Amino acid sequence: QVQLAESGGGLVQAGGSLRLSCAASGRTFSIDAMGWFRQAPGKEREFVAAINWSGSNTYYADSMKGRFTISRDNAKNTVYLQMNSLKPEDTAVYYCAAASPRGTLRLWRLSFSDEYNYWGQGTQVTVSS
Repeated sequence: QVQLAESGGGLVQAGGSLRLSCAASGRTFSIDAMGWFRQAPGKEREFVAAINWSGSNTYYADSMKGRFTISRDNAKNTVYLQMNSLKPEDTAVYYCAAASPRGTLRLWRLSFSDEYNYWGQGTQVTVSS
């Protein structure tokens, strides 16, 4: 119903910046919010940031505040993740996700992966020291 395609990952030096993109296609009218998660080898998937599509409200994991910025372009059905001051511990596969919840969407719920209905294949981000 909804397809997500991430891009923009790659290798970057510590302290550098990277901008990830996630383009949505299919039944995009059903999307209420989009988010970014990441998963490092051997670790659980963790929440990074989310944005409410209608209200343009944003929500970040505490560890990401001040370094990462999520934004959207409704005309392109695309969400972005600007990552600055990257650290080696940011190395992970970054996943884009789309939420089409029943009822009223609560922004704080978007930190939980089970709130999302659709997932992209992920894009690798590697930060070297």
